[in-house]
Amino acid sequence: MEEISTDEINELLLYFSRNTFRARDSDAHVVSNAGGEMSAHYPSQLIIMEYERNGKINPPCDYPSRANGTIYESVYDVNKLKDLFGKARFARCRARFPLPVILYKGKNICRSSTLAGGPEIYGRSGFDYFFSGEETGLDDKEAEKNDNLQPGDWQLFNRVRNQDIRLLKTLNVGAIIDFMVEKKKVKFGVKVTSSEKVDKESRYSDFTIISLPYPGCEFFKDYRDNDYEATGLVFDWSQGHVDASIDVPEDNIASQLKIDWENYKMWDLVKLTQNYMQLVLRYLVEQPLGLLIHCISGWDRTPLFVSLLRLSLWADGAIHQTLNAAQILYFTIAYDWMLFGHNLNDRLSKGEEIFFFCFYFLKHMLGEEFSVTSWQFISGTGSLRGSGSNSTCGSHFSSNNSRTPARRERLRAVRNLFYNCYSTTVGFKFKNGSDGSSFGNLFGNFKEKVRFISGQRTSV
Repeated sequence: MEEISTDEINELLLYFSRNTFRARDSDAHVVSNAGGEMSAHYPSQLIIMEYERNGKINPPCDYPSRANGTIYESVYDVNKLKDLFGKARFARCRARFPLPVILYKGKNICRSSTLAGGPEIYGRSGFDYFFSGEETGLDDKEAEKNDNLQPGDWQLFNRVRNQDIRLLKTLNVGAIIDFMVEKKKVKFGVKVTSSEKVDKESRYSDFTIISLPYPGCEFFKDYRDNDYEATGLVFDWSQGHVDASIDVPEDNIASQLKIDWENYKMWDLVKLTQNYMQLVLRYLVEQPLGLLIHCISGWDRTPLFVSLLRLSLWADGAIHQTLNAAQILYFTIAYDWMLFGHNLNDRLSKGEEIFFFCFYFLKHMLGEEFSVTSWQFISGTGSLRGSGSNSTCGSHFSSNNSRTPARRERLRAVRNLFYNCYSTTVGFKFKNGSDGSSFGNLFGNFKEKVRFISGQRTSV
């Protein structure tokens, strides 16, 4: 911890004597992860948002529920939730268990890594048992219920996966969105991870599994080498390790987008990201439960889409309504990227600028097709919902596009601010070897490449 001066203590006491802290956007609980006791790659304090404080949603009646109870009842018990985190962490790669990071209309957007493979499950569980002297896995009643499923080591494998499922259901997750381009990650001939889409026991059949293969961070070196231009940049899907295919459910949610998903291998990076973002937003809005988003480790592609979702919903005024452009930019960089383990230093050294691409892409999601406040759609019950509905529960958005200009200005403000800060700190490396770290070089070279906006209202 950094040194604290007497003046800082005096300022704190003076402020404290005149102000009482009140949450502005949502009520939240904090689960301690001090010393990385649950996950070494997660923040030391895990923020669990309980409900929004915008006056539009009143807890707990508006929360979607499963047969096992409402999310409000489950999440409110922080000790129980921490216990679930501790038991479920063995199921996922690097112990990055599902954690809610965005709350939208009572629905959690969660993030995690993919499912761990057998070697990691057995190794991590055995390591924890050896040093803690405590058994991991299910409580006694659930252990008895599952004892007959598999003999020997597979019994542990099954118990760990069931704890993961138990946590997902507690968080009211309904759909799992997998951005891996592999069915299972293979290193040196060993399958080191798995994924829900290839679970042999179909344990995750209660969830909607959506496979959206998306290039890993290595591909973003091509983006950097293309002078930070993603248009026309197409991933090579013929590579040997790429064996996952797109799998979008044929339901009334995905069908509204009228996208031919079979053509995904022909889309450039912009179109691929746009179509995936539209699909994720549709599922968030129209299904009654929350989402889990993950890639392999959960620290490159996962923060990309989590950050884009947060910024998109904020620009619509749907979440974080009290934050301005600088505050939401600071929050998403610190929380969504840095504190959840994105290794920016390593990625920059390799030219894999997926972090920069996140804010570059904001210019490609300004339109109303990404705005949850401008949609008019068929709800899950088959009734047309629009500005005429005054429902407070479930899906409801006005077809009024009056907020779209505000959305555009908000996203432009974030993008401009990020470019200004990035250019004077991290800087840019162009294909010709020039260094765009100075602001003069940014305007001299970078403006034509990425259509940088500086204060004036021009097309992005």
